[in-house]
Amino acid sequence: MKLASLKNGTRDGQLVVVSRDLTRYTDASFLVPTLQAALDNWARVAPHLEAMAEGQEHGSVPSLRFHEHDAESPLPRAYQWADGSAYVNHVELVRKARGAEMPESFWTDPLMYQGGSDSFTGPRDPILMADEGWGIDMEGEVAVVTDDVPMGAAAGEAREAIRLVMLVNDVSLRGLIPAELAKGFGFFQGKPSSAFSPVAVTPDELGDAWDGGKLHLPLAVDLNGQPFGRANAGIDMTFDFPTLIAHAAKTRPLAAGSIIGSGTVSNKLDGGPGKPVGAGGAGYSCIAELRTIETIEQGAPKTPFMRFGDTVRIEMKDKAGHSIFGAIEQTVEKYEKGA
Repeated sequence: MKLASLKNGTRDGQLVVVSRDLTRYTDASFLVPTLQAALDNWARVAPHLEAMAEGQEHGSVPSLRFHEHDAESPLPRAYQWADGSAYVNHVELVRKARGAEMPESFWTDPLMYQGGSDSFTGPRDPILMADEGWGIDMEGEVAVVTDDVPMGAAAGEAREAIRLVMLVNDVSLRGLIPAELAKGFGFFQGKPSSAFSPVAVTPDELGDAWDGGKLHLPLAVDLNGQPFGRANAGIDMTFDFPTLIAHAAKTRPLAAGSIIGSGTVSNKLDGGPGKPVGAGGAGYSCIAELRTIETIEQGAPKTPFMRFGDTVRIEMKDKAGHSIFGAIEQTVEKYEKGA
């Protein structure tokens, strides 16, 4: 089934069940008001939501037109947002751009940071920034939402806790990150609010594209209407989602509604850095990766980071060409305090 949170003037939105083709929705808030409330009582609530989803497909329940612009991120705020770097190729390239060596342990021990989860933006909301000189970058990712995960859970137990899958635009401010990391205390200002896809889907909706730990489909990232990335999320993923979840739960339990991100989807090409879509490659899911390759090949980056007025679109389609999660589409706009 596919679930969304419609904007209704509250912090957490109104839970609705969305049709498989993303055209209709059925109000579920009479059963459970929010997605977080559903996740808190998943074993009891999920069968009723699934029945509503089936009823919608057969036309036996009331439904209304679904507009992606009306959606919040599925969880407008969450108790936990932990983002990994499962595509180590991406980590290696971006660190190289900063002149930082990559420890060998990064290939065996997942890299993960704890992001801000109190103010996610909607999938069609603008990226508000006070200064475009901060190096505004998109990062196209996949994420999962978990049920309760006990501390010390093994990967097999973590796999069984995956309840939902969705897409992410994990906005990064590349101009701020190096100085932050140099302090030795991790990201904060360099990682503003993320946005998630209009709908989150249960793994069964993904068919054989989902193997229990990876999503084997291309992630389409467009910048200003032009293809920028088509990297396959199931390729070159060094750490699958059960491994990432188990890593996050090593020293603490994870509460229902925890979001675990994959990190920027990134594919190699013949064992080396990828090529742009226009050159026959899979492209990139963030600008920083392209700039790194430009530096390697040409001595300096030439592609600018996002500026006011630039638009990014992130979407994933099934093998028949149908959008699975809806699209994240955001334009960078000037933030004016008090406006």
